[in-house]
Amino acid sequence: MGKVILITGVSSGIGAETAKRLALQGNIVYGAARRVELIPDGVIPVRMDITDRSSVEDCVQRIIKEQGRIDVLVNNAGYGYFGAIENVSMDEARRQLDVNLFGLAELTRMVLPHMRLQHSGRIINVASVAGRAVIYLGGWYNISKYAVEAFSDALRMEIARFGIKVSIIEPGSIQTNWGVIAASHLAESSAGTPYQEEGMILASNLENFFKKKGLFSHPSVVSRTIIRAVNSRRPRTRYRTGMMSRSIVFFHSILPDRWWDSIARLSARRVYMINSE
Repeated sequence: MGKVILITGVSSGIGAETAKRLALQGNIVYGAARRVELIPDGVIPVRMDITDRSSVEDCVQRIIKEQGRIDVLVNNAGYGYFGAIENVSMDEARRQLDVNLFGLAELTRMVLPHMRLQHSGRIINVASVAGRAVIYLGGWYNISKYAVEAFSDALRMEIARFGIKVSIIEPGSIQTNWGVIAASHLAESSAGTPYQEEGMILASNLENFFKKKGLFSHPSVVSRTIIRAVNSRRPRTRYRTGMMSRSIVFFHSILPDRWWDSIARLSARRVYMINSE
């Protein structure tokens, strides 16, 4: 019998690809999103806003009522709001954390009692290499993803004795709409500020690069990795996947902080120049 799986953020990109593949394997897959009309065929649609507690609770209760259990939770929903820390409003910073961290945590807390009763379960949190190395002008996005890393590590230690496993997925550069949306946010937050010049350069870099094929890994690369974590008898605690995922973490770990700072700042301008030639 297939697993009962709940995946968030399935209206596009990595979430949609993963949900489709898991459903084709014979699992019962519930896909949560605000826009249920975009949820792929074969996936049971659930309307959910990850920042709305009642919406999250209704989703979990519906699955328990219909299936009696939840075997796997894939916390995939998230977005990126780029901009200098001085420029990004605290309301927007809180929303970044609400979606990428607190919503994830709320859903996880609601699923855990059911997994504990089963004495089994799997929680897979989609983080990012941006949770291991800071991207220039990505401050609050980085903060949210670093927090997901710490949340996952703490959770893994706490619930191991209940037979529940926790894995973190750390994608690198993936070809989705994420980069175009992040670029728009960066341009918006940088306009008319002392950070405008570099902000606009990095925004153009992100938008142009994410529109070009071959420069980033396809979402299916991450989907296959998530599915490995779902199906493995002994899943890893961390999976790095996609272009530059390993190299970014490696160089960040060995380079002195000021070297990394310089590389992160200069690479935005240099890569843009290369892209524009």
